[in-house]
Amino acid sequence: MPRPLFATIHPDSMQHNLSQARTCAPMAKIWAVVKADAYGHGLERAMHGFATADGLALIELENAIRLRELGWIKPILLLEGFFEAADVPLLAEHNIVTAVHSVEQIKLLEYTQLYRPIDVYLKMNTGMNRLGLRPDEYAAAYKRLRAIPDVRNITHMTHFANADELEHPLLTIAEQVRRFQIGAGDLPGERSLSNSGGVLHQAMISEHLQNDWVRPGIMLYGGTPGGRSAGDFGLRPTMTLRSEIIGIQHIERGDTVGYGSRFVADGPMTIGVVACGYADGYPRSAPHGTPVIVDGVRTGLIGRVSMDMMTVDLSPVPNARIGSKVTLWGDGLPIDDVAHAAGTIGYELMCAVAPRVRIAEGRLGTDG
Repeated sequence: MPRPLFATIHPDSMQHNLSQARTCAPMAKIWAVVKADAYGHGLERAMHGFATADGLALIELENAIRLRELGWIKPILLLEGFFEAADVPLLAEHNIVTAVHSVEQIKLLEYTQLYRPIDVYLKMNTGMNRLGLRPDEYAAAYKRLRAIPDVRNITHMTHFANADELEHPLLTIAEQVRRFQIGAGDLPGERSLSNSGGVLHQAMISEHLQNDWVRPGIMLYGGTPGGRSAGDFGLRPTMTLRSEIIGIQHIERGDTVGYGSRFVADGPMTIGVVACGYADGYPRSAPHGTPVIVDGVRTGLIGRVSMDMMTVDLSPVPNARIGSKVTLWGDGLPIDDVAHAAGTIGYELMCAVAPRVRIAEGRLGTDG
């Protein structure tokens, strides 16, 4: 019998969250971001879950090609662009839009002849300081791209560093937009600025910018980049990680639990052993009290997470038994709550689910 640990993917929640993104940014077209195997949800599942998106955006060229092979006919965007000259003909062959964020990429396009034109997203660095050209370099880069016969449409793009905190004391949205406008000026072409944080706060920042395309990622999977909870924005979880109680221990005052004996009971307790550990993708850093749900009752983790197991406090669940259902995140337990307790973000938890965890599909509110 298979180990009782599985992740249920909720395609209905994917569709719902995409609709929420449209509600937030009704004037924009949507790139649904499906990088990192769709944040651990599976590329093919995400392709179907986001079937009504205007395009899909990701990092990996091989997965962009796979989307074409799976039958996706709408636009595809490579968010980091191409990495070597051999990639460029594949963009034309598979009709893939590419980001361009450096002079080196422009040079490769200048010296590569394609059999049909490609579209590009020219990226400006407005303060994130990862990829992109500085505002004072941008117009010259645009001019070089515009002179390349095989470059068709050029869209202007940047990425917000603090879209979850609009008035961040070090870099506000308004300041990034100001820098973007200085760099892009009156250059023709569509604009794409907002990631999930920007989309969720679109109404609040509309006086500063309008997007032709937005690029939501984490919000489509029922998480947020920070600040308010996903539920506050009407978002639903798209992944539920579930397991079962596989062992029960009754301990006394002074007894310890787990490696390092880091948890010491201050009185009699009942401990449940759950079939999930850090080898399954659950964070080893999760401390005492990290929330879990057992038979519908919220309780907490105790002791250190092991490779294949964790231990939880069954005091609030006196009727728990071997086989009791455990929700580790998802339906009824927001992934951001678990991530916050573990000192990380929901993105990491979704992407870290290990290959040995069985994956199923099911509607939210069912057992999958």
